[in-house]
Amino acid sequence: MKQIVAGGKRRRAVAKAAVKAGTGQIRINKVPLELITPQIAQLRITEALELAKPKSKTVDIDVSTTGGGMVGQAEAARLAIAKGIVAFTKDKKIEKAYLDYDRTLLVADVRRKETRKPNAHGKARAKRQKSYR
Repeated sequence: MKQIVAGGKRRRAVAKAAVKAGTGQIRINKVPLELITPQIAQLRITEALELAKPKSKTVDIDVSTTGGGMVGQAEAARLAIAKGIVAFTKDKKIEKAYLDYDRTLLVADVRRKETRKPNAHGKARAKRQKSYR
């Protein structure tokens, strides 16, 4: 049986989605998609499924996520699911629909938190105030 594994990243969160032929079951960290909270995270993940409606009902998707927060993991899972569906179906119409709707469904957002510098106050670019007197 054919199975495709696709990955997605968002900030510190990483997700891997295993896509195989099935009946349309989607599980995130072994939990059905309908039970995912908060609701906004669930809606972000379902965006990828709604755009590929007829094809998404014929595949089972198991996603495992680590790192980051709830929303970061949801965004990473969304990216992994979309990339997995496109790779599994090899359908250019779905790929075009994803890119037209939101490019981040297929292309990872590479922005990361800037590292803190020495002799700085808390933030990455904040410096000590200099006194001349």
